[in-house]
Amino acid sequence: MTGPRHAAGDATPAGIHNDGQQLAERVVRSMLASDALSRWLGIAVVEIAPRRSTCRMTVRDEMVNGFGVAHGGIVFALADSAFAFACNTHGTVTVAVDNTITYPAAIHPGDVLTAEAGEEARSNRLGYYRVVVTNQHGAVVALFKGTAYRTQRPHFPDEGLDA
Repeated sequence: MTGPRHAAGDATPAGIHNDGQQLAERVVRSMLASDALSRWLGIAVVEIAPRRSTCRMTVRDEMVNGFGVAHGGIVFALADSAFAFACNTHGTVTVAVDNTITYPAAIHPGDVLTAEAGEEARSNRLGYYRVVVTNQHGAVVALFKGTAYRTQRPHFPDEGLDA
Protein backbone atom coordinates (compact mmCIF):
# COMPACT_ATOMS: atom_id res chain seq x y z
CA MET A 1 0.00 0.00 0.00
CA THR A 2 1.69 3.16 -1.13
CA GLY A 3 -0.50 5.40 0.94
CA PRO A 4 -4.23 5.06 1.03
CA ARG A 5 -6.02 8.30 0.62
CA HIS A 6 -9.17 9.66 2.12
CA ALA A 7 -11.42 11.48 -0.32
CA ALA A 8 -11.16 15.20 0.28
CA GLY A 9 -14.28 16.82 1.60
CA ASP A 10 -15.87 13.58 2.80
CA ALA A 11 -18.05 14.10 5.82
CA THR A 12 -17.00 12.20 8.91
CA PRO A 13 -19.90 10.04 10.11
CA ALA A 14 -21.21 10.80 13.59
CA GLY A 15 -19.42 8.89 16.31
CA ILE A 16 -16.09 8.57 14.50
CA HIS A 17 -13.20 9.94 16.51
CA ASN A 18 -11.04 12.57 14.83
CA ASP A 19 -8.27 9.99 14.68
CA GLY A 20 -10.53 7.43 12.95
CA GLN A 21 -8.93 8.05 9.57
CA GLN A 22 -5.42 7.61 10.92
CA LEU A 23 -6.44 4.44 12.75
CA ALA A 24 -8.07 3.04 9.60
CA GLU A 25 -4.93 3.68 7.55
CA ARG A 26 -2.68 2.21 10.21
CA VAL A 27 -4.79 -0.94 10.56
CA VAL A 28 -4.75 -1.54 6.81
CA ARG A 29 -0.98 -0.98 6.59
CA SER A 30 -0.54 -3.54 9.38
CA MET A 31 -2.87 -6.03 7.68
CA LEU A 32 -1.13 -5.67 4.31
CA ALA A 33 2.27 -6.29 5.87
CA SER A 34 1.27 -9.91 6.49
CA ASP A 35 -1.27 -10.40 3.66
CA ALA A 36 0.73 -12.43 1.16
CA LEU A 37 -2.33 -13.30 -0.95
CA SER A 38 -3.35 -9.69 -1.58
CA ARG A 39 0.24 -8.84 -2.50
CA TRP A 40 0.51 -11.87 -4.83
CA LEU A 41 -2.74 -10.92 -6.54
CA GLY A 42 -1.45 -7.38 -7.03
CA ILE A 43 -4.25 -5.81 -5.00
CA ALA A 44 -3.67 -2.13 -4.31
CA VAL A 45 -5.59 -0.31 -1.60
CA VAL A 46 -6.38 2.98 -3.32
CA GLU A 47 -8.64 4.49 -0.68
CA ILE A 48 -9.36 3.74 2.95
CA ALA A 49 -11.68 5.45 5.39
CA PRO A 50 -13.51 4.39 8.51
CA ARG A 51 -16.03 1.70 7.49
CA ARG A 52 -14.99 1.54 3.82
CA SER A 53 -12.21 0.70 1.41
CA THR A 54 -11.47 0.71 -2.29
CA CYS A 55 -9.09 -1.82 -3.82
CA ARG A 56 -7.88 -2.30 -7.39
CA MET A 57 -6.38 -5.22 -9.27
CA THR A 58 -5.54 -6.09 -12.87
CA VAL A 59 -6.59 -9.55 -14.06
CA ARG A 60 -3.55 -11.46 -15.30
CA ASP A 61 -3.45 -14.37 -17.77
CA GLU A 62 -2.74 -16.88 -15.00
CA MET A 63 -5.97 -15.83 -13.23
CA VAL A 64 -8.31 -17.25 -15.87
CA ASN A 65 -10.16 -20.56 -15.88
CA GLY A 66 -10.62 -23.06 -18.72
CA PHE A 67 -13.18 -20.79 -20.40
CA GLY A 68 -10.75 -17.87 -20.73
CA VAL A 69 -12.47 -15.68 -18.14
CA ALA A 70 -11.33 -14.75 -14.65
CA HIS A 71 -11.71 -17.56 -12.13
CA GLY A 72 -14.48 -16.71 -9.68
CA GLY A 73 -12.14 -17.32 -6.75
CA ILE A 74 -9.82 -14.56 -7.95
CA VAL A 75 -12.65 -12.02 -8.08
CA PHE A 76 -13.95 -13.28 -4.73
CA ALA A 77 -10.48 -12.77 -3.23
CA LEU A 78 -10.42 -9.14 -4.41
CA ALA A 79 -13.88 -8.47 -2.96
CA ASP A 80 -13.04 -10.33 0.25
CA SER A 81 -9.87 -8.28 0.71
CA ALA A 82 -11.77 -5.00 0.26
CA PHE A 83 -14.35 -6.30 2.75
CA ALA A 84 -11.65 -7.27 5.27
CA PHE A 85 -9.95 -3.88 5.07
CA ALA A 86 -13.25 -2.01 5.48
CA CYS A 87 -14.52 -4.03 8.43
CA ASN A 88 -11.23 -3.83 10.34
CA THR A 89 -11.02 -0.02 10.22
CA HIS A 90 -12.86 0.10 13.57
CA GLY A 91 -9.65 -0.96 15.28
CA THR A 92 -10.68 -4.39 16.55
CA VAL A 93 -9.80 -7.65 14.85
CA THR A 94 -12.81 -8.50 12.70
CA VAL A 95 -13.32 -11.73 10.75
CA ALA A 96 -15.79 -12.94 8.14
CA VAL A 97 -18.57 -15.30 9.18
CA ASP A 98 -20.61 -15.33 5.96
CA ASN A 99 -20.06 -14.15 2.38
CA THR A 100 -21.94 -14.41 -0.90
CA ILE A 101 -21.02 -13.23 -4.36
CA THR A 102 -22.83 -12.85 -7.68
CA TYR A 103 -21.07 -12.47 -11.05
CA PRO A 104 -23.36 -10.53 -13.44
CA ALA A 105 -20.71 -10.16 -16.17
CA ALA A 106 -17.63 -11.97 -17.45
CA ILE A 107 -14.18 -10.70 -16.52
CA HIS A 108 -11.27 -11.01 -18.94
CA PRO A 109 -7.48 -10.89 -18.76
CA GLY A 110 -6.33 -7.28 -18.75
CA ASP A 111 -9.49 -6.01 -17.04
CA VAL A 112 -8.79 -3.57 -14.24
CA LEU A 113 -11.15 -4.31 -11.38
CA THR A 114 -12.12 -1.89 -8.63
CA ALA A 115 -13.79 -3.19 -5.47
CA GLU A 116 -15.60 -0.63 -3.33
CA ALA A 117 -16.54 -1.95 0.12
CA GLY A 118 -18.79 -0.17 2.58
CA GLU A 119 -20.48 -0.88 5.86
CA GLU A 120 -24.26 -1.13 5.55
CA ALA A 121 -25.09 -1.72 9.24
CA ARG A 122 -23.37 -2.73 12.46
CA SER A 123 -24.23 -4.01 15.92
CA ASN A 124 -21.93 -4.60 18.89
CA ARG A 125 -20.56 -7.81 17.40
CA LEU A 126 -21.69 -8.02 13.76
CA GLY A 127 -21.12 -5.80 10.75
CA TYR A 128 -22.84 -6.05 7.39
CA TYR A 129 -20.94 -4.99 4.28
CA ARG A 130 -21.50 -4.70 0.57
CA VAL A 131 -18.77 -4.73 -2.05
CA VAL A 132 -19.38 -3.67 -5.65
CA VAL A 133 -16.73 -4.73 -8.17
CA THR A 134 -16.54 -2.83 -11.46
CA ASN A 135 -14.28 -3.08 -14.48
CA GLN A 136 -12.35 -0.29 -16.19
CA HIS A 137 -15.50 0.70 -18.10
CA GLY A 138 -17.57 1.08 -14.93
CA ALA A 139 -19.62 -2.06 -15.59
CA VAL A 140 -20.59 -4.03 -12.48
CA VAL A 141 -18.92 -7.44 -12.72
CA ALA A 142 -19.45 -8.75 -9.17
CA LEU A 143 -21.66 -8.05 -6.15
CA PHE A 144 -20.46 -9.31 -2.77
CA LYS A 145 -22.21 -9.26 0.60
CA GLY A 146 -20.38 -10.10 3.80
CA THR A 147 -21.11 -10.45 7.48
CA ALA A 148 -18.25 -9.79 9.87
CA TYR A 149 -17.76 -10.70 13.53
CA ARG A 150 -15.97 -8.12 15.67
CA THR A 151 -13.77 -9.73 18.27
CA GLN A 152 -12.82 -7.92 21.44
CA ARG A 153 -9.15 -7.98 20.47
CA PRO A 154 -7.79 -4.58 19.41
CA HIS A 155 -5.36 -4.39 16.49
CA PHE A 156 -2.94 -2.46 18.68
CA PRO A 157 -3.50 -3.83 22.21
CA ASP A 158 -0.65 -1.92 23.82
CA GLU A 159 -2.26 1.36 22.84
CA GLY A 160 -5.88 0.62 23.74
CA LEU A 161 -7.13 2.00 20.42
CA ASP A 162 -10.63 1.10 19.31
CA ALA A 163 -12.81 3.26 17.10
